[in-house]
Amino acid sequence: MKTKHTKVFALILCIVTMFQLASCAAANTTEATSAPTVTEASAAPSEGDGEHTGKRVYFAGPLFNQGEKDFNLRLTNVLEAHGYTVFLPQRDGIEAVLLEGKTEQEMSEMIFALDESEVLKADILFMNMDGRAPDEGACVELGIAYANGIRCYGVKTDTRSVEKSIDINPMITGCMTELFTYYDGDELIAALEQYLSENEL
Repeated sequence: MKTKHTKVFALILCIVTMFQLASCAAANTTEATSAPTVTEASAAPSEGDGEHTGKRVYFAGPLFNQGEKDFNLRLTNVLEAHGYTVFLPQRDGIEAVLLEGKTEQEMSEMIFALDESEVLKADILFMNMDGRAPDEGACVELGIAYANGIRCYGVKTDTRSVEKSIDINPMITGCMTELFTYYDGDELIAALEQYLSENEL
């Protein structure tokens, strides 16, 4: 009799154990189906993702002297004449009056927040790469744009790197859809005009 009870108890224990194992397997299957792996999560497009296909341009580049500002404006005028809407920080950025009385950190935060927001709204980043090295801030803006699938174009007239046989850093040129290099500003403007008459950025 005792042996019979032991066998029944063992049978019940086996059934309960099998039921628990089946439940765990079902739960694991559900989790595997519903929870993506790290790779899947990073590859899956987030809601609202899509290619930038419009004509909104963020203009990146040095803007710290009159010559730089004048050339940026000439390039902007060409883009706008071909139907592009351009955010040019020297013209469209935070007004100086809004920065009055702010600490250096507050000013930096305000400028960064505005420029980052405008880069992310853009379909195209257009970068003036003149200077002994491309402007540091413009390089950050380029990185933000490229990382977010925004089409990037560059222009360069500065000969200093050429004289030293130094090419532009491939981490910069690698972001570019097209790079216009002319060591005469008027030639560059003419080439850009010609390109835009035949192509969309």
